[in-house]
Amino acid sequence: MNELELQQYLFDLQGYVVIENALSQAEVADINRLIDAQNLPPPGESPRFGSAPTIASSMIMPDNFPESRMKADRDAPVGAGFLEWGQAFCDLLDHPAIMPVLRLRLGDCFRLDRLYGMLMRQGMGYGELHADYGASAPQSNMQPGEYYAFRSNQIYEGFIVVAWALTDAGAEHGGFCCIPGSHKSHYRLPRHIADTFEDSPHVAIPKLPAGSVILFSESLTHGTALWRASHERRVLLYKYCVSSLAWTSKRVEPPVSSELTPRQKILLREPGDPLRHFPSLFAEAAV
Repeated sequence: MNELELQQYLFDLQGYVVIENALSQAEVADINRLIDAQNLPPPGESPRFGSAPTIASSMIMPDNFPESRMKADRDAPVGAGFLEWGQAFCDLLDHPAIMPVLRLRLGDCFRLDRLYGMLMRQGMGYGELHADYGASAPQSNMQPGEYYAFRSNQIYEGFIVVAWALTDAGAEHGGFCCIPGSHKSHYRLPRHIADTFEDSPHVAIPKLPAGSVILFSESLTHGTALWRASHERRVLLYKYCVSSLAWTSKRVEPPVSSELTPRQKILLREPGDPLRHFPSLFAEAAV
């Protein structure tokens, strides 16, 4: 079994896959240095930073949508978000470690829908278990293509999150947590698990050494466990979707401080039907 076959199997089985050593120690240090240069304020109610785009204030959200998540996005700067902070952030858009997995999940035509970073300090918790699509999603009228389904030996996936770990995370530290396999569940998350997820044996906290990247389905029931480590949690989240889909009417704008490659420019295009109105990211002209 080659590495890509293994990644596909694990993603289908778990709803996520971890790729270790995707970034070198030098690359991680460079990105952390660029974040330090922003002199970010201490994390408050929300640990998010560098978000793009923001949530429109007029957008109707489900009653149980966390207010802290909505406020963090509304208060974030409009534009390119942390892509404006340096070339290293832009290089992650189509990093060679993630593109083959994204292609398996989303096909040849997908786009960057939104992004943000998370910074947490010891003792900080955030949010609750949730899934944006699938049985446990807050929406009751799911549209085709926005959930995890397996037909004809192919995955049809709406949204995939790519999270780059800039500091060590895992069971002893806290951070990203999930219920493996929940992306395939046809039943809503039981309330007693949601209320005590920090102590639930059904919830896993994958090991994510600094420099690793985790890709997971938005249909996976996931959340953020209490941060126990003495060092900061730093993670960058890039959220991709099939080219014809969009989560909000706003878009991530190209940064003015860095020059994007042809493929990176495609990733920031307006939504469009695959191949008819949105080009392949893997065509010779794009690469």
